[in-house]
Amino acid sequence: MSKLAKIPVNIKEGVNVVFENDSIKISGPKGHLSFRIPKEVDVKAAGGRLTISSKKKNNEGLKPFMGLTRAMIANMVTGVSTGFEKKLELSGVGYRAQGTGRDISISVGFSHPVNITADEGLNFEVKDNIITVSGMDKDLVGNMAARIRAIRPPEPYKGKGIRYVQERVRRKIGKTAKALGAK
Repeated sequence: MSKLAKIPVNIKEGVNVVFENDSIKISGPKGHLSFRIPKEVDVKAAGGRLTISSKKKNNEGLKPFMGLTRAMIANMVTGVSTGFEKKLELSGVGYRAQGTGRDISISVGFSHPVNITADEGLNFEVKDNIITVSGMDKDLVGNMAARIRAIRPPEPYKGKGIRYVQERVRRKIGKTAKALGAK
């Protein structure tokens, strides 16, 4: 059995879990999510906890699926109860973002602003050149944040661009500084 799958998932208060055929549906204050459970993996609910086990014993090829199932269910429980968020920072002269809710307009040095509409279940919030992407599905939040960052990734010489908050950009020395230091 996978090390991660051995840890039971605690069902938080206000979260409902329903099993239908080969899928699990989890609903809570933020909404509802579903996940199709792999055929060889067994998920059981008992005492406010979800436990993941294998239907077959000693199957080494099943470990990754068990860990994946446990991680997906844990993320779904967290998502429908508290939600997820990623923060992106715009750094550069004239770089700014505007808008809240489902639409956002980003000016990052192009001849035109880049307009982005959030996928279903996601929200944007802009405050002091920090864009917050929030939602209940961890995968959607991470993918949307990566798409926004890909518009203008941080460059290594001046550090301008869109980066995650707390991300460190490795800075390079420019040609002139290299030439002066070589003498």
